[in-house]
Amino acid sequence: MERCLAHREDQRTDNPHVMVTRQTKSGRGPAPTAYVSHVLDACGFPSRMIRCTRLLDLVNTMDPKLVAAAFGMDSEATMIYLADHVDPGRLPDA
Repeated sequence: MERCLAHREDQRTDNPHVMVTRQTKSGRGPAPTAYVSHVLDACGFPSRMIRCTRLLDLVNTMDPKLVAAAFGMDSEATMIYLADHVDPGRLPDA
């Protein structure tokens, strides 16, 4: 684990997560995409759904253009997450 953390520090990443698999424990490459997606199989939710849910929350609480830049998306792509959102500040007082 110390070797993994030292290697991660050399990468100068802001990502706080470290994933150690059978392949990564003896090499220097990242965890394969398939591993990351299949590690979530037991919870019953695909990684795409979890990502979309997280994006939905970020877009509705932050600036969609900032979220697009952070995730390497087109700014128009984040607008679909605003389709069913109504800003409570725009609703008339009941």
